[in-house]
Amino acid sequence: MTTLYLIPCPIAEGALHTVPPYAQVLARNLDVFIVERAKTARHFIKSLGPAKAIQEMVFVELPENQHPEEAETAFREAVAAGKDIGLLSEAGCPGVADPGAAIVALAHREGIKVVPLVGPSSLLLALMASGMNGQKFAFQGYLSPKRPELAKDL
Repeated sequence: MTTLYLIPCPIAEGALHTVPPYAQVLARNLDVFIVERAKTARHFIKSLGPAKAIQEMVFVELPENQHPEEAETAFREAVAAGKDIGLLSEAGCPGVADPGAAIVALAHREGIKVVPLVGPSSLLLALMASGMNGQKFAFQGYLSPKRPELAKDL
């Protein structure tokens, strides 16, 4: 039976140590990945020393603000073949303020097991460092890096 693994990625370059060893081992042995950006995902998987050549793996992009048709097709093909799937964000944990949430929702609808793996999360790290009580808080999304939108967001 297929499992969808939510694999964390380092938030900063050179921070592979922030991804737990068991998550690294699991990721290096998968064949199919649904990713926010293929170039970044390939770089991350290559840094893990994968069990097979990168060219033999499938990386399907799930860009932000676009319909996930191609990713949904790849997901269904992997399920039909009985292959496990890795979901990778650009950085941090997939599915949190991330287009990967659509694939997680699809997995739940299809009755596919979803396994989130512990790893770096900018949202959780910011909350931990804030000194605020984590019992009651609201995340309104990431601020835009563009000046006009940033001013509006603030």
